[in-house]
Amino acid sequence: MQTDLQLTPFLDQLAFPESPRWHEGALWFSDFYTHRVQRVDMAGHCETVVTVPGQPSGLGWLPDGRLLVVSMTDRRLLRLDGDTLTEVADLSALAPFHCNDMVVDAVGRAYIGNFGFDFATRQTPRATGLILVQPDGQARVVADELMFPNGTVITPDGRTLIIGESYASRLTAFDIADDGSLSGRRVWAALDGAAPDGISLDAEGAIWLASPMSREVLRVREGGEVTHRIATPGQAVACMLGGPDGCTLFVLTTRLMLASEQSLQALPGAIHTVRVSVRGA
Repeated sequence: MQTDLQLTPFLDQLAFPESPRWHEGALWFSDFYTHRVQRVDMAGHCETVVTVPGQPSGLGWLPDGRLLVVSMTDRRLLRLDGDTLTEVADLSALAPFHCNDMVVDAVGRAYIGNFGFDFATRQTPRATGLILVQPDGQARVVADELMFPNGTVITPDGRTLIIGESYASRLTAFDIADDGSLSGRRVWAALDGAAPDGISLDAEGAIWLASPMSREVLRVREGGEVTHRIATPGQAVACMLGGPDGCTLFVLTTRLMLASEQSLQALPGAIHTVRVSVRGA
């Protein structure tokens, strides 16, 4: 297992950076508590793409290039049409608490997770479902009994979805049917001492995952073999392979502190980078 890779500071003075995606030569991400979707190029030039009043989270794109963004606290999927955000689907009847990460497939279907419970006030964790939203806005639950479904990837052939269950310390895989339904649920990797948050798939089929509670990012193969482990200066909440050659791993971190017995408070977040040998899928 390789443990000698070192992170380099890339972008700081963020609130809570999450849900990164490499797209059109830039890293796109959501900054929860400033309500902004942002994009930053390799030179570090950062700009706001859109402001989302309900806090942005998961990002993805339709085949025609329009941006999809999850609005967390009002549990909606939005689409950016020019400068206007349009509701694609209201998920409040399907998601018991805040929506979070998302992956969008090649035909524009969005798979969206949700907390399942009030994380900030320390409610007892409970299982929830993964929601599929069709391009026409039709939504349904396609997998249930997931413990905090979080970062999600789809393999390049479009046949397998892999999702991190943060409160079960595992990556779980499903087969994807032609209509987007999921079946064949199986443990892709059990993670001893790690809790997957954001994840990124590489060209060898391994997954980089951010583990906030153990303050590290890991590269894991199917079956659970850990090939790389990198300590992070704060809580690693997401990671994404990108850059011009696909071999830059962007690592998003924040720090959480207990503000009271009922709530958590985020301290300034940042993005770091590290060069890796296997490009993104």
